[in-house]
Amino acid sequence: MGELFQPTHLLVLGVVLLLVFGGKKLPELGKGLGEGLRGFKDGVKGLTDEDIEAQRKKDLEAKAYAEAKAAAEARLAAEARIAAEQKAAADRQEVRS
Repeated sequence: MGELFQPTHLLVLGVVLLLVFGGKKLPELGKGLGEGLRGFKDGVKGLTDEDIEAQRKKDLEAKAYAEAKAAAEARLAAEARIAAEQKAAADRQEVRS
């Protein structure tokens, strides 16, 4: 299959296309082919962009969840520390009494 597109083969193909379609029609065919390829690339890129956007949204949700979880754990730790300090203060007051 690698021997199919050698320069000699491409030259022969070009001559055949020139003979079949004529010199005036070839630029129009090339333009149509280019627009078709561009449309195909844009369509494939659009699918890829949608996939990337979905992954980005999923990552942001995971990050927000992790931050919320860390904040909740920090709040619980702070409340536990405050409760321990209050208990220690109450114990000290009882010892003084």
